[in-house]
Amino acid sequence: MRFKMTFVSITFAVQKSFPEMNNRRSFRRKYLYKLLKKIGVRNMGFMTGEEFSSGVDFACKLDQDDYLSSYRQEFYHPRDTIYLDGNSLGLFSHRAEKKLLQALKEWQELAIAGWTKAEPPWFWYGEKLGELTAPLLGAKTRETIVTGSTTLNIHQLIATLYQPETIGHEILIDELNFPSDHYAVKSQLKLLGGDPDKDLIVVKSVDGVTIAEEDIIEKFSQKVGLALLPSVQYQSGQLLDIERLTEAAHRHNIIIGFDLAHSIGAVPHQLSDLGVDFAVWCNYKYLNAGPGAVGGLYLNNKHLGREPALAGWWGHDKSTQFEMKKDFRSADTAGALQIGTIPVLSSAPLFGSLEMINEIGIEKVRERSLKLTGYLLYLIEKRLSGLKIDFSVNTPLEPERRGGHIALRPHREAYKINEALKDRGIIGDFREPDTIRLAPSPLYTSFQDIWKSVDELREIVINDKYQEFSSSRSEVT
Repeated sequence: MRFKMTFVSITFAVQKSFPEMNNRRSFRRKYLYKLLKKIGVRNMGFMTGEEFSSGVDFACKLDQDDYLSSYRQEFYHPRDTIYLDGNSLGLFSHRAEKKLLQALKEWQELAIAGWTKAEPPWFWYGEKLGELTAPLLGAKTRETIVTGSTTLNIHQLIATLYQPETIGHEILIDELNFPSDHYAVKSQLKLLGGDPDKDLIVVKSVDGVTIAEEDIIEKFSQKVGLALLPSVQYQSGQLLDIERLTEAAHRHNIIIGFDLAHSIGAVPHQLSDLGVDFAVWCNYKYLNAGPGAVGGLYLNNKHLGREPALAGWWGHDKSTQFEMKKDFRSADTAGALQIGTIPVLSSAPLFGSLEMINEIGIEKVRERSLKLTGYLLYLIEKRLSGLKIDFSVNTPLEPERRGGHIALRPHREAYKINEALKDRGIIGDFREPDTIRLAPSPLYTSFQDIWKSVDELREIVINDKYQEFSSSRSEVT
């Protein structure tokens, strides 16, 4: 059985059926759900613009016809598993291993000379990795640096850019953003003399899973000095409209930045052209650089030259860094925001990962990611409908509004179902209170992996296999 329907055609039907609908995207989605419910459709997994079939032979054909499928062999796969957790920790690649072993050998053979004689010299690791990362961000080389961690870089950028005495004194975030982003923003407000209870503007979610851009924009005002938002919501996988939000923020003279942790390596960006002020990210998800890998930051060219609020010797001008003078002279690039010495061994694997993605091209990576998630949505609709446990999808169905993972919500027993999946070697993850996240990596997940995962999920529910597992949470879910 084949099925094809586009988002455009469905939206047109919604507009005809519900003329009271205005142009707000949240309303459009609301009425789209109403129409589908009216005609008896439970989910919207077919809103992909792709033509799919539900049989396993079709999954095999998709893999055979996919010229990027060969990259699957570039990765180590845990034995007897289907790994759908790359939005939390990416798999280890042979290229990452090669670069890590190279760094270890250079340490072994060169010792301290590795800072200048390794390839590339360790002294320039952050800059070289930033140069390789820039094409994924649509950024200039001098605007990008690999350094620190996501949370540390948030602290650095807010402390450097937020100036309540000259711009608005409020900071805006959304309630669904990752907890560490909230912690850092509240901490910075306190350190800079603000009061989080008064100066922190938290945009609420109407449905508990997504944030409407218009609701964010409505909160923009001259009182807001800085906004920090996710590019992709870590729970639902919603992809925010960075262009629209940046334009709106700048109309109010707001400095706006984005946490790209759940988009970099899966979604192309155009940060420089859009005028985004700053961004942060981690490199251990879709960039597969390993657990605890070094992070990264972007600072728009218009802000370069500003002295960092948190100065450290690794942000010093490189040409005079080893003169060891007591007065700080910052680099004239994003490298100025570096604080401490780059951790070589947790940075080296990233060279291999970035080499691979740049070889493919981030646009091609995105194309495959959308096809994988579109196929997953289709199978959820076709194979999980009508079971004794209802499933819904918290991820926006429109391709332009979803990131690289799908948030699946069983209407009961979500934790137990996820545990049953793990017991069968299907590795996604669970997020409170009731979400199972499935992230097909565009570099190493096959279409057969997706078909098998949904098939196992269907069997778990039909035969009550989830009842064999406890609902007691482990420390890491």
